[in-house]
Amino acid sequence: MAAGRAYTVVEYFGGEAGYRCGYCKNDVGNFSHGMWAHSMTVQDYQDLIDRGWRRSGKYVYKPTMNKTCCPQYTIKCQVLNFQPSKTHKKILKRMTKFLSGGVVPAGPCDGEPMDSHCGEAVPPAGPSMNRHDVKKPLNVGTSGKEEETPKRAEHETAPQDPPSVPPGLALSATPKPGVGADPNRPPCRKAKDLRKERRLQKQNGGGAASTSPTLNPAPLPPSQGKSLEDFFSESLAESAHKLEVRLVRSSPPSLQFKDTFDASYQVYKLYQMAVHKDPPDKPSETQFRRFLCDSPLEAEKTPDGPDLGYGSFHQQYWLDGRIVAVGVVDILPSCVSSVYLYYHPDYASLSLGSYSALREIAFTRQLQKRTPQLSQYYMGFYIHSCPKMRYKGQYKPSDLLCPETYTWVPIERCLPLLEASVYARLNQDPDTGEENALKNMDQVLVLHQRSVMPYRIYKQKRRGSTDEQEVVQYARLVGQACAERMLLYRA
Repeated sequence: MAAGRAYTVVEYFGGEAGYRCGYCKNDVGNFSHGMWAHSMTVQDYQDLIDRGWRRSGKYVYKPTMNKTCCPQYTIKCQVLNFQPSKTHKKILKRMTKFLSGGVVPAGPCDGEPMDSHCGEAVPPAGPSMNRHDVKKPLNVGTSGKEEETPKRAEHETAPQDPPSVPPGLALSATPKPGVGADPNRPPCRKAKDLRKERRLQKQNGGGAASTSPTLNPAPLPPSQGKSLEDFFSESLAESAHKLEVRLVRSSPPSLQFKDTFDASYQVYKLYQMAVHKDPPDKPSETQFRRFLCDSPLEAEKTPDGPDLGYGSFHQQYWLDGRIVAVGVVDILPSCVSSVYLYYHPDYASLSLGSYSALREIAFTRQLQKRTPQLSQYYMGFYIHSCPKMRYKGQYKPSDLLCPETYTWVPIERCLPLLEASVYARLNQDPDTGEENALKNMDQVLVLHQRSVMPYRIYKQKRRGSTDEQEVVQYARLVGQACAERMLLYRA
């Protein structure tokens, strides 16, 4: 899917120094490798995130998994088989109730961590990077998105209060032994199933259904639960509020993006001050542009691709004519990658972090109908050592990326390994992973003195150069395929 003459051009900065962790707050425990991407094709970025890389603005980084204090495993959801959990349905029903009835629910949101659904901590700039162009380490947001250490946690479900006991009725310390179910009576059935059966009998027989118990009732077909799309279409009917989701290209900025930039930035500023306690001058317009608007991804359109093409976008949530939340996403050849979410703090009780993740899953399904290979939803990093970031594992079925073999492993198989150790090789097959090893350094592409050349030519031109170890490290981390397509800038 290379886009004509488009090239990925990067500067590599290594990753030897530790920096502050946005998860466990260790001052020097977080390690990662970093690159500044001047430009990047969507296929190269797809291949990079399938090797554990992730972007924040134009900075692309890869945690040093066996060294960092809180290993961050790339996680993806298989959207075609996704079924919302009870917690997800509760969040969807809450939104539907709000849209139809018009009342914002009181109290904290249930069932979501407190940030944006995919936020991660991002390392500082490399030694040769212009620190005016890159922000400091980002904090974690539970939206799956990042900021200068933004977090996106959404509140965890509060424990339920014990049932109240009517006055004068004491609970017995030890319940009396029962005699068990009466084998001569029909099994207990839900009232709604009985009503459904009587309704079917009326429709089929034309008369009143008998209310006498049936010893051996005919089994009813298993009821199909609502799909994700059913919940969203339901919220559109006869609603007091109108919610609309608009997709606008952020890089290069479309006309719609430019027209709504200020309104979007104001929501971001309120979010950062309310959720991350930033002072009013910190979430500046410049910082907002660098963090959530600038992207190295080259816009690309193909005949069989999404209508708006591939690249970086903002999904704007419009409520009654004004922006209340924005999800930052990348549309790539095989997936929708969640970058960050921010929302107006007045609507925090609507669990917008989880709600937007569910909308993005439905959005990925919609894209897949036109582009079959685009069938995955990437939620950023799963951090098992950080309990509040485990919620991403609730979007099932999902897989984690093995940090050694770069193969995908169902999360259910990974959890026992991560319980035993914060870092683990998730694919236990010793013969897997050799196909991902670096095989030929000579074909690694280098951009030197405005000329593109393979590494073997570069070495001849730079006899006595001391950067071979760094170039080898870069090539191993990005992989053979990317190393032969991407241009590594060498001064």
